[in-house]
Formats: sequence, C-alpha cells, structure tokens
Amino acid sequence: MDLSTSYLGLRLAHPLMPGASPLADSLDTVKRLEDAGAAAIVLRSLFEEQITRERDGLVHHIEVTANTSAEALAYFPKPDDFVFQTHEYLEQIRKIKAAVGVPVIASLNGTTNEGWLTYAKTIQDAGADALELNVYFIPTNPKEAGADVERRTVEILRSVKKAVTIPVAMKLSPFYSSMAHLAHQLDAAGADGLVVFNRFYQPDIDVEALEAVPSLHLSDSSELLLRIHWLAILWGQVKASLGASGGVHTGVDAVKAVMAGASAVQVVSRLLEDGPERLLTIIQGMKHWMEEHDYESIAQMRGSMSLQKSPDPAAFERGNYMKVLRSWRVGA
Repeated sequence: MDLSTSYLGLRLAHPLMPGASPLADSLDTVKRLEDAGAAAIVLRSLFEEQITRERDGLVHHIEVTANTSAEALAYFPKPDDFVFQTHEYLEQIRKIKAAVGVPVIASLNGTTNEGWLTYAKTIQDAGADALELNVYFIPTNPKEAGADVERRTVEILRSVKKAVTIPVAMKLSPFYSSMAHLAHQLDAAGADGLVVFNRFYQPDIDVEALEAVPSLHLSDSSELLLRIHWLAILWGQVKASLGASGGVHTGVDAVKAVMAGASAVQVVSRLLEDGPERLLTIIQGMKHWMEEHDYESIAQMRGSMSLQKSPDPAAFERGNYMKVLRSWRVGA
C-alpha cells in the first residue's frame, strides 16, 4: 500500500503531521513525533507582535502613569505570552532540522507587509523547508469591504513569494466572503498550498469582573465537517496542494479529509490530549481502513469524494440544505 503524498512540493511518506502548536516547542517531543511517524513537523507561529516588541524596545518595561495608557498597553502581548523570542524561534528551526529527518515547516503570523517580508526571509535562512503563513485577521472596520480584505491577503502572498524560494502555504480562516474566489486568486498568485482552517479563539465575558477573558477549547471531530466541505469544493479547482487543519482525531477522520481532497492532514488537539504517540494510532487507523476497503494508495483516495467526483454533488451545495433541515424530528 502506497501512503505517500506530495504536499507543497515536498514528498512525504503519508499525509499526517502535527499542526502548528506547542508540540514542536520541545526537541524531545519533536523526536517522539518523528518516532510516531510524523511525515513533517509544523512549528507554532512566530508573531509579528513579538518581533515588534523586541525591535522597538520592551514596551511593558515603560513606566506608565496615565490610566488610559495603562489600559491600552494591557492589551499588548506581554513578554511571557510568547514561548520563544525571535532569535530563539530561529534557533529552534535549526535544532529541529538537525534532529529529525522529515521536512520542517515554520509558521509566521504577521500584521504588516514589512513583518511578513523580513521574517519570511529570516525563517528561510534558518533552514525551514517550507513556510505556512497564518492569516489571522478579523476585519472590524465597517468601511472596509470584503474585496479589500481578500486583496490584502493576496498581496501578502505575492510579497512573500518574491522574498523567498521555499514553498509557501496560506493558512486561512473560513470567514471570507467568497472563499472559492479567494482560493483561485491565491492559486494564481503562486500559493504552493492552502490550509483550511485556522481557528478563531473567541473571548468569553467574565460577568463579575466585567472583562473579556481568553477562552480555549480543544477541537473534536465535529469541527472537521467545515474543513471537508471546503476541501471538497476546492479540490480540482486549484493547483495548490490542500491541507486540512482542525477536527482530525481518528484514522477515519484522516480518511475523510483525504477523500475530500487533502494532501496533508494536520493533527493538534488529539496529540495535546493523548501525547505524540497517538499520531501512530491515527496513521494505523487510516491504513487499516484503506486495507479493509481495498484502497491501494493515497493518490487513489484523494479527492474521490470531492465536489467534482461526488455521486451527490448537492451535498456540498444548496440542495442538501433543505434535506438536512427536513431530517430533524422533534422528540426523536
């Protein structure tokens, strides 16, 4: 059975890998991930906010006396909010490259064109085999049109592609006004891969303290549905390889992602819960399912349930909307 796949132009033994997360913070954990069969290692994101803090001085070390200024600075990330300083992040790339024999994919989360460009090149120079651009942006300006938001995303990619030679993947949110059109534009601008989707961590409200508080919940398999929906729509519509991120907890989850069109399947929450060794269980579960259903390769399976090949294309379009609603029975 051939489990190999090509992702971002990299030949991988199979599609499964840890996604951007704390899993790559420790060399010991990285080695355990490789021992568990990880096809590649994806690092957590380097944030432009930490780069800015280092470059412009330690903002939080400024003595603040005005209450308004103190309140404003309270929302700026503190030094302790970042696991790695910039030079430490680059050194971690070098250490992981020296420690494992699989590709190393770095991640960058920027806010300005300068941040994307400067540090994309620095990450490449540190030895990363590929770069994932995590486009995490919430448009709150009511005067900014959806087309402008999407145009900015495409320009980020174009700028970075001019600055580096390693493959570049765009990790997107699911909230663009026209996902298919944006994917087409990114594909035309040279994206080597599209990863669907990053997760928006929405704050909760502490009604006693009257403040917004961070709220983090790990995923479950139900989150995969949105991913396979868009993978199935995009497969065959773009040349860029597709990656799934979010909701993969079992071998069958991985099968679904590949059937929808994924060339790479990233796992985070299940590995954080159960440890790096769980990855091997997921790989074996995918392989076992393929053996039972007479699939000889990942290539045979990839995209087999996409919009283009699905025996029920309406399941990915409006036709299935009414069917799903009618399926509910009160008191059932």
